[in-house]
Amino acid sequence: MTSSSDKDLALVYSEEPPQDSFAPSEQETPLKANSWWKFGGRDRIFVPSRLQGSKSTFKGFQGDRTIDDDHNADGNVFSDPRAVDIYKPIEKYEGRHRFDLHATWSDEEEKRLVRRLDWKICLWACIMFFALQLDRGNINQALSDNMLTDLGLTTDDYNNGMTIFYCSFLFAELPSQLVSKKVGPDNWIPVQMLLWSCIASSQSHLSGRTSFFITRALLGLLEGGFIPDVVLYLSYFYKNNELPNRLAYFWASLITTNIIASFLAYGILHLRGHDGMAGWRWLFAIEGGVTALIGIVSWLYLPPSPTQTKRTGLKGFLRSKNGWFTEREEVIMVNRILRDDPGKATMHNRQAISFTLLWESLLDYDMWPIYLIGLTWTIPMTPETSYLTLTLRSLGFDTFQTNLLTIPSSVLFIIQLLFWTWLSERTNQRFFIGLVSQLWTIPLLVALETLPIKFAHANWVRYAISSLIVGYPYAHATLVAVTSRNAASVRTRTVGSSLYNMAVQTSNIISSQIYRSNDKPLYRRGNKILLGLAAYNAILFITTKFYYVWKNSKRDKIWDRMSQDQRLEYLATTNDKGNKRLDFRFAH
Repeated sequence: MTSSSDKDLALVYSEEPPQDSFAPSEQETPLKANSWWKFGGRDRIFVPSRLQGSKSTFKGFQGDRTIDDDHNADGNVFSDPRAVDIYKPIEKYEGRHRFDLHATWSDEEEKRLVRRLDWKICLWACIMFFALQLDRGNINQALSDNMLTDLGLTTDDYNNGMTIFYCSFLFAELPSQLVSKKVGPDNWIPVQMLLWSCIASSQSHLSGRTSFFITRALLGLLEGGFIPDVVLYLSYFYKNNELPNRLAYFWASLITTNIIASFLAYGILHLRGHDGMAGWRWLFAIEGGVTALIGIVSWLYLPPSPTQTKRTGLKGFLRSKNGWFTEREEVIMVNRILRDDPGKATMHNRQAISFTLLWESLLDYDMWPIYLIGLTWTIPMTPETSYLTLTLRSLGFDTFQTNLLTIPSSVLFIIQLLFWTWLSERTNQRFFIGLVSQLWTIPLLVALETLPIKFAHANWVRYAISSLIVGYPYAHATLVAVTSRNAASVRTRTVGSSLYNMAVQTSNIISSQIYRSNDKPLYRRGNKILLGLAAYNAILFITTKFYYVWKNSKRDKIWDRMSQDQRLEYLATTNDKGNKRLDFRFAH
């Protein structure tokens, strides 16, 4: 069967299935994805060909086995023995030797294993993100120490420097991801960290506009791709419904970094005048050195995959000689991942993306709504976030008060990030959380726009409003996880994560030009633009959700009319790939 549209397939399978096939009955209902209006329930990425309630005994490649609706078989594609050859891992997949169709395990075993992954993998991913944000975000602390004045720069020069940074960051995203897919994130991420730490430290010798622009460009080029590289790496270890909360911890570490960086800046900036250097110069030099140390440790620590944790010479020196996991634990890790998403076994972790695969991923129109969201959804909040320290200085707070006053908004941000990400998986509603972020911001922007210039306690009121905007419900972890989940294949996941992050970086470029010096101090014109974009984003989130609901509904109607034999014939002969397959369902 050649690749075809859902409409064509609907015509092919419009007839009633033969009586002797496994057609649905009152006791045997198809397994469906969650409805748009239903809160809670379970999302299914790939819908199994076996009908719910059916049982079959078969002679597989690992002996006789009866598949029923037990804990380890229900709802996964391997529950139909005749579909195993269609979904089984490719020969070079790094975990193939642990693939076991018959493997079973308890909930408690799996929970213990996930907790160990959190400590060994997720925690270190957060530490690496700490290093990224320390070097990427310390520009805000430097601004509070009169860096612009010392260098003879204006706020427009600062805006242009940040635009250069975001452009470089954007252009490096996809190339970095392609390199990471070829050599492995465990190798490429530490190299990135070491390279950018050198540039970050060199900022202690900035001399003016030209050197500022050059270091901004180099930092963007070297830091670009880090985030999708880490997302791809985490997807090797976690199931799709586990990834959002881990990414929430990941981005919580970003804000935790801002809090820690504020305290570090409070101490480091007091070095102003020591050895004739400004405090902000000491800030860049010291924090760049911290990043370099974390990069070196990362190379000695990160394993390539769940089944490759043994020490191999100097690489992996900080891992044990016998590895982190027993054979049984590796079996559980591999099979729980593949039963959740068999698409992860279609490539191995050192397999490069060819030009053909890259082009196919770029043309995957079902991912475009997520990219459109990434292009604008953070813009209504970003200018206030970028300008918070400058705003506080303009309101009359000194350098050290300013750095400490940024902490409450960071704490609020972390609380909202963790809560809304947890709620999105709990309720099985993702784009709803993005909608909440816009509804949260709109009344706050209206307040900024309508408040008079002078009134009682004006400084503290504006500070409170700005802090609430900066601490908005952050849906980024949820959206990144949806991008990964809706990709349906490793090639699209690799490219899609980069494209989504490129869209977000493009939004930062747009954001950096909204608050202009001729519009300060209240930025009335800029706030009107932000309000319009927030309204547009609200409509975009709603539209995107209904698009994926509509796609799933169309496929459900076709899939439900097919017998089990017809489903297997389709899976064995179709040229449809990834999220174009009839057995795939989009998360929404």
